[in-house]
Parts: sequence; C-alpha cells; structure tokens
Amino acid sequence: MQKPGILVISHGSRDEGWVALVDDAVAQVSASLNAEVQVVSAFLEIVEGRLIQDGIDQLEAEGVTELFVLPLFVSSGSTHVDDIAQGFGLPRVREDREGELGVFRVGRQVNVTFGSPIDDHEDIAQVLLDNIRELSESPERESLLLIAHGSNEEVFHERYRDGMQLLAERLRRLGGFAGADYAMLLPDQAAAKLRALQEERPEQAWIVVPLFLSQGYFTQKMIPSRLTGLTYRYNGQAMLPHPRLLAWMEHQMAAFVQQRDEG
Repeated sequence: MQKPGILVISHGSRDEGWVALVDDAVAQVSASLNAEVQVVSAFLEIVEGRLIQDGIDQLEAEGVTELFVLPLFVSSGSTHVDDIAQGFGLPRVREDREGELGVFRVGRQVNVTFGSPIDDHEDIAQVLLDNIRELSESPERESLLLIAHGSNEEVFHERYRDGMQLLAERLRRLGGFAGADYAMLLPDQAAAKLRALQEERPEQAWIVVPLFLSQGYFTQKMIPSRLTGLTYRYNGQAMLPHPRLLAWMEHQMAAFVQQRDEG
C-alpha cells in the first residue's frame, strides 16, 4: 500500500526564532492535511540533526513510499533549489553546474515528486501587499521596488529576473500603484536601481518591498545598509507568518495528496 509523506525544505539559520517560524508554519499546514500524511520540516544547512537526509530518513522510517519534496524558497533562480533537486536525481538547470549537496540516500521503493518554489504566485502578491499596506498613503503617487537575494550566475539570474518582473507587475496592478520595479542584492544593484528610478520619477514616493521568507540579516541589516543615503519607505516585513503563505504551502501539499489518492 502506498503511503505519502511530505518533506518541506528551507534554508536554515543560526537564529532559533527563524527556525521556529518555519516549523510553526509547517506544523499549521500539516494539521490541515489528512492525519495519515507524514510531514517533516528539514533544512539545507546549519540546523544539525534536521538536515535533508535526516528528514528523508525520518519519513522512510515511518514507511513513506510516495515522497513530495516542497522547496520553501522564494525563487526558482536560487542555486539552492537546483542543488536540492539534483540531490534527488533531477536534471541540472545548467549542464556545466554540478550540485553542491551530492546525492541523497532514498530507498528504491520511494517515489519522489519535486515541487516548485514560490516565484510569482498570486498568493504571494497579496502577502507583499498586506506587508506594505501601512506604508502606502496614495498608491497612484507611489512606486514599488522589490528587492530579493538574486544570483550572479547565468540562467539563475534570468530566472530570478523573470519571476520578479511578473511579481512586481502583479503587485502594481493589485495595489493600484503608479509603478513597480525590482532589484537584486546579488549582483549589488539595489542602490543604483533606486537612485536611477528616483531621478527618472522624482514626483513619486518609493516603497521598498523585501522578497524574503522571514525577517533576519538581509531584511534588517543588508537592505538598509545597501540603500544608505536614499529616501524610501520600508518596514522590513517578510512573508512568514502570513496566512496566505501558509495557504500556498497547503495548496501545494493538498494537490500532491489528492493526486496520490486519485492514483
């Protein structure tokens, strides 16, 4: 008999609060599923004893034969997502790039389905709009600058760019803003981008929107330091624990479970 299980993989952090935030989100979503579906939260690095192989082993010990891997990452442009996918035997995003994690040990009886990261999903646009609502006074005279981690690597940079462009436009339309653009921290383009946009549209107020899973070093220190000397509105709010992000996770998991039941 087939037994489904779900492995939610996020980056990991030395900040126990960061880890707890992810764990709480996974636990809430897990509670909404069939009680027989095992759900485990694992991390790419740092959180010893709870790394990806630990999660796989835990689910296999529970007898899981149908494994859904959900990469809880902002963009398919993340090299981490490619590393994880390669670890489960998926093809490389770029032929010349070998994953840094090696191959995970997965039992021959276990079928693996690999999910998709967040990218420009409509639920996430609503999360971001709610996050900046307190900063907006007159959307028709305001523009947005989405900032994400980004990547210097070919193909991955393009994936980040494409997803951010779509998300920026979705957010602009949803909130009725005058404009929306994007910038990445890698490469270091945030300050130059915001400065150029402000010179081009001096009549508009600018709201900076962090595109990060949870608050931490990048939202609290990196973005403000990169934008030193520029005028903008910012509160550093990240996606977790917004209920719409939990809904995105639930939709991904529920679709997998339904597919297994129908199969």
